[in-house]
Amino acid sequence: MMWTVHTEGGPRRVNHAAVSVGDKIYSFGGYCSTEDYKDWEVIPVHVLDTTVYRWANVDYNKTIDAPFQIYGHSCVAYGHKVYLWGGRNESIAGDTVFCFDTNTYQWSTPVVSGVIPNGKDGHATCLIDNKMYTFGGFEYLTDQYTNNVHCLNLDTMEWSCIYTKGVPPVPRDFHTALAYKNRIYVFGGRGDFNRPYSSNNEVYCDKVFYLDIETETWVTVDTNGIKPEGRRSHSAWIYNDQMYIFGGYNAKTKLHYNDMYTFCLKTNTWKPLNPNGQPPSKRRRQASVLYGDKVIVFGGTSPTGISKRNTIQQLLQNDSDDDLLLENNDLHVFDYSPSLKVLCINYVLQHKIDTTSMPKDILLDIRIYTQPNRITRQINHIG
Repeated sequence: MMWTVHTEGGPRRVNHAAVSVGDKIYSFGGYCSTEDYKDWEVIPVHVLDTTVYRWANVDYNKTIDAPFQIYGHSCVAYGHKVYLWGGRNESIAGDTVFCFDTNTYQWSTPVVSGVIPNGKDGHATCLIDNKMYTFGGFEYLTDQYTNNVHCLNLDTMEWSCIYTKGVPPVPRDFHTALAYKNRIYVFGGRGDFNRPYSSNNEVYCDKVFYLDIETETWVTVDTNGIKPEGRRSHSAWIYNDQMYIFGGYNAKTKLHYNDMYTFCLKTNTWKPLNPNGQPPSKRRRQASVLYGDKVIVFGGTSPTGISKRNTIQQLLQNDSDDDLLLENNDLHVFDYSPSLKVLCINYVLQHKIDTTSMPKDILLDIRIYTQPNRITRQINHIG
């Protein structure tokens, strides 16, 4: 396994949501402080062709069914349709279910019934069979972190609240929740010692939990090995009975991460990884999508090492970070089974070998791996 492709110029987004459908990856919304962000404009949608790693804007019909600009939302793919829920802008938190048809590029708002959850952001969502499960997040109607579980049947469009047994994870936001067989594994996130209300006394959990959806019971996993520090806004995915954690941020220690850990779901063992290749820069709030034997990581926010005290950005972001932050437009590929051709291309790029006498098909592949996209311009990217 290794980090292989690295391109620039893609969507410059943080707290966006993305899924794979067929050989395409769709990215929805997110925030970008360098753009003229208007709350009531329709949401931007971008699509990545995974065969050539090229981004394109999706020019869909701007109907009244299209969602407005949001960030901190979630989405799942069910067949050729993507279901988006939650998130917020500077004016409102959403509780409407939106459906995007990847065949027609049309939005719709399905009629839902049941116990509809209040609007929130920073929740986590996953798909098991025909049901979309959502856990946690920050609820704006009650102004608090949550740890409730809701389920949406995507065939009947009926919401239900799951009244779980056992001891649930403490209320939190910007954690991850992953489906594995009949379980939902939860890691990380931001809570508060004055739970569930926000008092700026944040806590970052490093425990692993899972919800057994058959018994509707929470279990705190007894783990072993070297575990990662608690964090929020990280990436997580499951591949071959292993849960992988990448990046994230801890406001207590003011540390961004670009480390990677694996958690064996059969032995409950944590293990730090040091894969080959050049990893992405330290970051949080990025999107990651598992596609076949590859993971596509893009966007997010990275520290620059430049103090932002008394700067306009500090006032706009209203946070306590000392570093000036950079919103990324880059894309990275983590490959579990790189081919010999991919290994050779990465060797050529790493050692800056002369390519003038190489065959045209190899030169084309090298260009695919390195040529910037043209969705957004580079602004002093830090790698």
